[in-house]
Amino acid sequence: MAVMSKTGIPGSRSFARGLHPDQKKAISAAAGIEVLPTPKAVLVPLLQHTGAPCEPTVKPKAEVRLGAVVGEAKAFVSAPVHASVDGVVAAPTVTTLPNGRHVAAVAIAAAQQQALAREALWEEMYGGDWPTRGLERFAPEQILQAVRGGGLVGMGGAAFPTHVKLTRNEKRPVDTLLVNGCECEPYLTSDHRLMLEAPPPIVAGALLAAAAAGAGRIILGIEDNKPDAVAAMRGAADGTGVEVAAVKTKYPMGGERQLVPAVLKREVPTSGLPLDVGVVVLNVATAAAVARAVLRGGALTHRVVSVTGEGVRQPKNLLVPVGASYAELIEYCGGLTADAARVIAGGPMMGFALADLDVPVTKGTSGVVVLTAEQVASAEETACIRCGRCVDVCPLGLVPTKMALAARHQDWEVARRYYLTACCECGCCGYVCPAGIPLVQLMRMGKATMPKE
Repeated sequence: MAVMSKTGIPGSRSFARGLHPDQKKAISAAAGIEVLPTPKAVLVPLLQHTGAPCEPTVKPKAEVRLGAVVGEAKAFVSAPVHASVDGVVAAPTVTTLPNGRHVAAVAIAAAQQQALAREALWEEMYGGDWPTRGLERFAPEQILQAVRGGGLVGMGGAAFPTHVKLTRNEKRPVDTLLVNGCECEPYLTSDHRLMLEAPPPIVAGALLAAAAAGAGRIILGIEDNKPDAVAAMRGAADGTGVEVAAVKTKYPMGGERQLVPAVLKREVPTSGLPLDVGVVVLNVATAAAVARAVLRGGALTHRVVSVTGEGVRQPKNLLVPVGASYAELIEYCGGLTADAARVIAGGPMMGFALADLDVPVTKGTSGVVVLTAEQVASAEETACIRCGRCVDVCPLGLVPTKMALAARHQDWEVARRYYLTACCECGCCGYVCPAGIPLVQLMRMGKATMPKE
């Protein structure tokens, strides 16, 4: 029988294995969200999501307004992209994403005068009143149409098209919407700040998303190292039926397959989805974007990004347009320190080191972390000593060393036998490996190159 909390929420509020890296949240947790001044130009990738890339819908020299569609999604598992500034379209180009993938992009030179900027932009996106009553006037189809048209994707990093998640499946009905406010990656605080500064649209978006998915229950999970966010969200959710669960702080609590058992005591099958156990998981920023798409007709053109770490002079949380460069964000934060050595897109556990800072922010960019030379100094790789530490911490109960070495030697039979594709690339194994083996990098390489059956 499931353990029941005082609030009636089942679960132990934790999950098996995992670890406790140094959080480093204090570097930017107190930095209120600032709106980045409009860049001179943005570069909007036509692939910012899981699934099929978009096809451009605008030609060079065309004038576009904020929120105009510039890339059309023709596949079901895809999401359109929109102009994040008022401006003029430049010549077609290609950009490189942090994961090394080369994709087509739409370049837009920003107009000198923007219809929405600074405080007005924040107010339109997150300010004002957000109703939580009377939302039944929106049919599930209307919500899905607004979500798809707005180009919404998971903003916790996976960037899976939100309309696909919320589309009902008669064979796998949903009873619970689990809103993810954990933000378990070290350093990152963008979701934390959003929960503090804009809780009403998160609640409104959760109610709308649950209505679309057919979920009768909504639970918001927040790690207990954010008591102020727990209090803010409980205040905003009061009287709405949305429940707030303070889960234990452990990495990677923000993963779907860790948060679901922690809160609901339901185990997501290996290589399965939360949908297999009647759950849809939505990031808090995505929930706020759902509210804006449905209630205000707004597309996903901006997001909050943490620019943090010991290697940046003035850590901040910024509301930035999709397509702004990492270099512009770092410059606005005072630039790099003298001992800065590595810039990471995302968090240090799952992010990608950047070779070039002229890379555009995408819908899935949650943070920019800058580490110093002392922090990135690594030990020389040695042979696996069969200590089993990677197995002890793997939150999915896998055997990382077997999968990584199979990928290195392209032994695909062994890789499949040990469920390589089930790896969530959380980085726990690499964090504890005394041999310095690049386990996550090997598994990423393996998943990218393993032939399909």
